[in-house]
Amino acid sequence: MNQDEDRERDREKPGLKHRAPRIRFTSRADDPAPVARPMVQRPTEQPSDYAPIVEQPVARRRIEPTAHYEQVTEPLLVQRRVDPLLSEEVLAVDPRFIGRVFSVEVQDVRLPDGRQSKREVVRHPGGACVVALDSDQYLYLVRQHRVGTGSTMREIPAGKLDVPEDPLDCARRELAEETSVIAEQWDLLTRYYPSPGYTDEVISIYLARGLSKGLTGPDDGEFLSVERIHLSDALRQIREGLITDGKTCLGIFMAADYIGYFTR
Repeated sequence: MNQDEDRERDREKPGLKHRAPRIRFTSRADDPAPVARPMVQRPTEQPSDYAPIVEQPVARRRIEPTAHYEQVTEPLLVQRRVDPLLSEEVLAVDPRFIGRVFSVEVQDVRLPDGRQSKREVVRHPGGACVVALDSDQYLYLVRQHRVGTGSTMREIPAGKLDVPEDPLDCARRELAEETSVIAEQWDLLTRYYPSPGYTDEVISIYLARGLSKGLTGPDDGEFLSVERIHLSDALRQIREGLITDGKTCLGIFMAADYIGYFTR
């Protein structure tokens, strides 16, 4: 079978449902300057460790998006960059698995030097996570079991996009469901590829402020606990290897930099 027949065969295959946006991070000359905000000093009495929130039964009610939140920064300008000297040409795509969370495909590719090879790619719709920071510089972490590590992890609230869900809506939904907290002010910190060597997943990280309590709870089948920890303690625990989730480490450091924590 020649390559033309291979391409015709692949065009007839059903498309995969998991496709994350292909992006590159750039900056725009006309982006507004960040809005300066007053710093909040840490209280005099400092806890020696994070203080877990005592979970209480709450009424299960989904918090619908409201129109009063403020997104004070422009979204990052993203686009895909193609380098002809390094790019690989996809000759054929063979879907191998289509699951609830991700899909897997095997690609036949032509390398820059003309040779052919295969690539295994995980297609993922992307996700969003949120650093929820209150007026006393405390943030919220959730502890839950992660099958990849076989143990519990401490992470900022996060979740998978329900295509075609907007990442900001996903972040707001996950914060409310996992911590029973809602926020009035949202800032996009970054979007990044967590593992570009084998997946197209893109994660958006937001900073949420102006926090207040809501009425909601985790999804059915989702078991977690919530803890409230000061920003300085969270940074210390990242350095000590006590917080090891990638998006959580990046999000907390970026949030601290955004509010000027390292320059005061």
